[in-house]
Amino acid sequence: MKRRLLIALGSATWTLPLLAKPDDPRLVAVRVWPARDYTRVTLESDKPLQARHFLTPDGPNRLVLDIEGLDLSPQLKELVAKTQPDDPNIAGVRVGQYLPRVVRIVFDLRQPIAPQVFTLKPVAAYQHRLVLDLYPKQPAADDPLLALIEEREREDARESARESSSPPTSKAESSPSANVASAAAISPATQPEPPKPTPAPLPRLPRHGRMERLVVVALDAGHGGEDPGAIGPTGLREKDVVLAVARMLRERLEEVPGLRVLMTRDGDYFVPLQERVRKARKVGADLFVSIHADAFMRPQARGTSVFVLSDGAATSAAARWMAQRENAADAVGGLNVGAVKDRVVLQTLLDMSTTAQIEDSLKLGADVLGQLGKVGRLHKPRVEQAGFAVLKAPDIPSILVETAFISNPEEEAKLRDSAYRRRLVDAMARGLLRYLARRPALRRDVKPST
Repeated sequence: MKRRLLIALGSATWTLPLLAKPDDPRLVAVRVWPARDYTRVTLESDKPLQARHFLTPDGPNRLVLDIEGLDLSPQLKELVAKTQPDDPNIAGVRVGQYLPRVVRIVFDLRQPIAPQVFTLKPVAAYQHRLVLDLYPKQPAADDPLLALIEEREREDARESARESSSPPTSKAESSPSANVASAAAISPATQPEPPKPTPAPLPRLPRHGRMERLVVVALDAGHGGEDPGAIGPTGLREKDVVLAVARMLRERLEEVPGLRVLMTRDGDYFVPLQERVRKARKVGADLFVSIHADAFMRPQARGTSVFVLSDGAATSAAARWMAQRENAADAVGGLNVGAVKDRVVLQTLLDMSTTAQIEDSLKLGADVLGQLGKVGRLHKPRVEQAGFAVLKAPDIPSILVETAFISNPEEEAKLRDSAYRRRLVDAMARGLLRYLARRPALRRDVKPST
């Protein structure tokens, strides 16, 4: 079958044949994932796409992408409509037939970007993917990660100044049992003000005193973007429900004076597992909590679980299976392996998780699991261990909470219920604060990562 292309220059028009080949790729879908960190554009096809890209050297900021072996299709035209007006990086998209069998896509950009363009082989439900990650060259002026780093650095400087000017304390004064009002310890007698009111107040936490220094909790909503996570019987996606829970928990925790929350993702976009750990280490987080709602092979599986890292074998076959499933998130979400700098060095660092970190994580997990047991059924009465990649920060007590089995129809219905989510969030907050209240100064030899 011959197709023809009309090219108009001035008053003249030429007709060129479009020589389609039987093995030309067919576009299956296009997707756009806008976020403050970066915007991802994905072109999915039944065969690998051959493409080249360049940034326009002069004039407005534009990224040009030429794809061989394609002609205009309904899927490509959808790309224009899928660009959102509040996208922080893309102002608009234009698509046209640049040459016979070459489609050109022009992205009008809101700011200078550093693009990463790469391909992914078929995995899970996806066929071949051509991915464009559009990273701003300069972080946003109101970047919450940078703001939290700066606040933490100011607090560390003030703490160092206080230490250098204060007289040495006795052993009894510095012991954990006597230091109940230390870094994360909280005392009702020193509480200067009640928690700030919210439009729909959650159950009140026990009143706590103001923390002696800034404490940072990293909340990690699992999956996101290209990676939906598990999907319930009626279509509830894990990535959506865990983000909603993480946002509620952030609001709950930030009612506590002196406590700040870092969200590893605060929107529907993909964050690699190691990047989640790096973000937490960059701000010197005191705790790391990854939130999930997994599926299991049997729909009858139910209950809440809390996991920490294992330095050996998993505590159960189910724990091992779930860790393998979660660790596959990078492949599904679309990790650009070529752009990971010092990958071997970073992996070596993350494999240095110490016995002390695991012991602290077990204590944190026990406090949280104990509170979750008051809300609903537990899958196991103890904290489980497995090799979850996202728990490998060597200097941060880290837990992974499986809020429920989204594959169970009854538990999927609970996760849709905002009242149940509030009870879940309240239990996690109580468990985290219980752990913090019993910790000493939470000092670590490792400084916030750069």
